[in-house]
Amino acid sequence: MSVEARKQALERRHAALESQLQNLTSRPRENSLEAAALKREKLRLKDEIVRIDS
Repeated sequence: MSVEARKQALERRHAALESQLQNLTSRPRENSLEAAALKREKLRLKDEIVRIDS
């Protein structure tokens, strides 16, 4: 997988996590542990995207 393809895959996964997080937090009783896990994964992906860009 090329670097650009890897970056695009990471960006798609990041966007999917954002969508999941928005879905989760829109519920009256959000699962805070699940939300925290999604946020951590989203940050990890963002860090990897930034590393690729550097």
